[in-house]
Formats: sequence, C-alpha cells, structure tokens
Amino acid sequence: MEASELYEKDFYIWTQKNARLIREGKFSETDMENIAEEIEAMGRRDKRELVSRLAVLLTHLLKWQYEADFRSKSWKSTIVTQRSEIDSLLQDSPSLRHKLNERIDSAYSRAKNAAAAETGLSVRTFPETCPYSQEEILDTDFLPKEI
Repeated sequence: MEASELYEKDFYIWTQKNARLIREGKFSETDMENIAEEIEAMGRRDKRELVSRLAVLLTHLLKWQYEADFRSKSWKSTIVTQRSEIDSLLQDSPSLRHKLNERIDSAYSRAKNAAAAETGLSVRTFPETCPYSQEEILDTDFLPKEI
C-alpha cells in the first residue's frame, strides 16, 4: 500500500512508514504532501495550546483577584502549572513569543467568560482588556491584588 493511501486508512502506520522512509533516504516514496500538512498542523496545535493555557492562567488570575475569599491551593497550583507549561512551550518554540500580546488578548476574552461562569459574577465585572502585562502574566511570583 502506498504511503498516501495509509494516511486515510491508518494514521499511526502512515507515520511509522514515512519516518522509516525518510530515515532510509527514500524521499520519492514518502507522502510529502501529507507530511507537509501535518508539520503545519503541529505548528497550529502549539499556537492553540499556548492560547488555551493562557486562557486557563488568566481565568485563575481573575478568580484570584476577584474572589479572594475563595482562594485555594488548587487555584495557586493551576497558576503555577500553566505558567510552567507556557514557559516550556515558549522555550521549545521561541517564535511563539512573536505577537504574544495578541495571543494574550485572544485568551483574555475566553478567560473573562470562564471566570464569569466559574464565579457567578457578571462578565462586565472584569476589565474589558487584560489588566495584566505580559511580564506579570509570565512572572512566576506575580499574583494580582484583591479588588
């Protein structure tokens, strides 16, 4: 079965076969079109993961700031974990820092909605734009002050 046929029938076998063909230098037998698409998809996944992790982090920073009476070790743990994972993503793919503020803006929109849903507060309670700087968001020691 040709490599391109495997792509639709059994993705795992397709990955293994194409990896072997590349290692053996048999480039003419590889499924270059689908390999290129998968490589592009990997980049998009990393970008989506960054925005997703930023959204979770920002949600918890908002909750920390606006629901001080309900602060928990779990919230702090989530903040620490998300920052660590974001740092790892940015170390593995430094170019994701490019336009990081735009990604923060996108993530903040999600975070406001999530924080409102989780706290029962109106979404209008939270600032229209992200109240934290990029430096604060990534700073392992930063926690917002209570409102």
